[in-house]
Amino acid sequence: MDQGRNRLALAVLAGLLALGGCATTGEGGGAGPAPAATTGGPVGAPLPPIQVEALSGKKIDVASYKGRVLLLDVWASWCGPCKQELPVLDDLARRLKGQGIDILAVSVDQQRANVDKFLRGHGHWALTIAHDPAGAIADRLQPDKMPTSYIVDRSGIVRYVNEGFVPDDAPGIEQRLLEVAGR
Repeated sequence: MDQGRNRLALAVLAGLLALGGCATTGEGGGAGPAPAATTGGPVGAPLPPIQVEALSGKKIDVASYKGRVLLLDVWASWCGPCKQELPVLDDLARRLKGQGIDILAVSVDQQRANVDKFLRGHGHWALTIAHDPAGAIADRLQPDKMPTSYIVDRSGIVRYVNEGFVPDDAPGIEQRLLEVAGR
């Protein structure tokens, strides 16, 4: 897909999210981690090839996480629930890294300055933060809500998807990560 179509897809996604709320599910909060039996979409399928750029400038091929459990989070600086979720994911990254679990949070903001402004004041982040202004994440995963987290097993298979976020989702996300890691 060319860059023009990528930008259009990202703009359409941003518009839909703005109209529908970035993470609401109707009556109250995030959808929570959904097991494969109750979730359509990518659950049970291999994570598609995705390359993004870490804020450090280093290129990240998501396939390089094979052999480890990965939580791939798609977020944006303009999303209220994302602002709640990112510090929670950072805490999980800090505590679970030694158990073979990595967290990669990919911003779909078009402007890097918005990402930098959002992250300022937090200090050091334990999770890896990347920026995807070209829309590879939106193009390949097509998340319905912001944020959306994909829990990927050591073989690169998506095992759970958490659409949206409310603070009550945090224990379930951690439980799913530990289950997939065999802990």
